[in-house]
Amino acid sequence: QVQLVESGGGLVQAGGSLRLSCAASGRIFSINTMGWYRQPPGKERELVAAITSGGSTNYADSVKGRFTISRDNAGKTVYLQMNSLIPEDTAVYYCYTNWVAGTSVLGYWGQGTQVTVSS
Repeated sequence: QVQLVESGGGLVQAGGSLRLSCAASGRIFSINTMGWYRQPPGKERELVAAITSGGSTNYADSVKGRFTISRDNAGKTVYLQMNSLIPEDTAVYYCYTNWVAGTSVLGYWGQGTQVTVSS
């Protein structure tokens, strides 16, 4: 079974920074995508950033230039460096990973970590 464990959330003032980490364990296919979604209060979950095992990245327009996604050499830990945080970044942040397995896509989620940005 695959497990994703997030850490690094918390309360920060606007303009501050936080770094989220997500450690994956279990049987993970080497060619995969890892990333972060977030769910603000009362809103739907949205993609924040993603990174492939090849290093390609994708960001939501709302975080471009402020957030940076990266992963370690082993490919099982993904990070989200969040700078210049604004109150609109307040949300539960979820780590995920997925990969293609035959004709299906297998995906796994972490339990979520709260990020609160005060004005």
